[in-house]
Amino acid sequence: MPDNGYSYEITHVCKQTGARTGRFMTPRGVIETPVFMPVGTLATVKSLSPEELEDAGASIVLSNTYHLYLRPGAEIVKAAGGLHKFMNWRKPILTDSGGFQVFSLSTLRKISEEGVEFNSFFDGSRHFLTPELSMEIQRDLGSDIVMAFDECTAGDADKTTAKNALDRTSRWLERCAKTRLGDGQILFPIVQGNMYEDLRRESLEHALPYAKCGIAVGGLSVGEPKPKMYEMLDVLKPLLPADMPRYLMGVGSADCIIEGVMRGIDMFDCVLPTRIARNGTAMTAFGNITIRNASYKDDFSPVEEGCDCYACKNYSRAYIRHLINTDEIFGARLLSIHNIRFLTRLADNIKNAIKADKLLDFRNEFFKSYQI
Repeated sequence: MPDNGYSYEITHVCKQTGARTGRFMTPRGVIETPVFMPVGTLATVKSLSPEELEDAGASIVLSNTYHLYLRPGAEIVKAAGGLHKFMNWRKPILTDSGGFQVFSLSTLRKISEEGVEFNSFFDGSRHFLTPELSMEIQRDLGSDIVMAFDECTAGDADKTTAKNALDRTSRWLERCAKTRLGDGQILFPIVQGNMYEDLRRESLEHALPYAKCGIAVGGLSVGEPKPKMYEMLDVLKPLLPADMPRYLMGVGSADCIIEGVMRGIDMFDCVLPTRIARNGTAMTAFGNITIRNASYKDDFSPVEEGCDCYACKNYSRAYIRHLINTDEIFGARLLSIHNIRFLTRLADNIKNAIKADKLLDFRNEFFKSYQI
């Protein structure tokens, strides 16, 4: 389904599970799916260079409309030649619309039909973000994939609240689609509906006409139990379009990625790997381990045996623990490199399992040792 330089082809469907591998063609390169996308909120994945991201296996990164609108301002990024030149990243970039960030502001924002009024977390200044402005900011940022402006609700929202947010998201999507994007940009609509099966179906039905070569599932991983998230994905799986990538927003733990792929998801993102790295936590096939703990003070093994990342090939747990506990930024950098590589390797292993028609076997074996 070509659209403005974008197309998607399924390369293999797992006979065990129905999960698929694919190639998402974009003007700035091919993205092999399933894929994990590191988050560079402020036009950088915290503490890492673009070269380190590439070495860790990243093929696409995210930045955020809300944060870049506040600092340095979309006009600065546009004057620099767009995000790719501004941050020296030559591969695809996806920009979140700001909807989730506005949702997370809670008491600092006021939602109306026109848009969202909010106070800047930075200096308290008052702003008003509309669907049209979100699109215009993303156009100025020059990202490849532009996300629709939506209203997200908490995982425990009642059905009336969820329905009202869904309807507003649908009306905002129409407004987003009417706003001109830049050359080489494509819009992903977002499916909302909270934890209600009928609302999820209704939201998807409205989003489908706007999905040209990609669709996103939002409003999950917002405080609900993981089984409830999987239940909503099970509802959507047979209804999501097969001929385009499906993106589950804000999900980045190993267990959720595997379960998401089993349910037809192709793209994932999350701040988790770099956020927990800064707190001294490493992702491994056995679950997360807290390197800052005293038990690692004389452990001279790599963060994870068999990992091919720069950190594991060159440094020990004891050394990284020392860095973390003395507030040396190199420690956070090393764990960030490892955690991103862990998730890109996981995606590679999932792809290999799908191609071998053994994803269910891979899942079962993985969870024998993985501690959630």
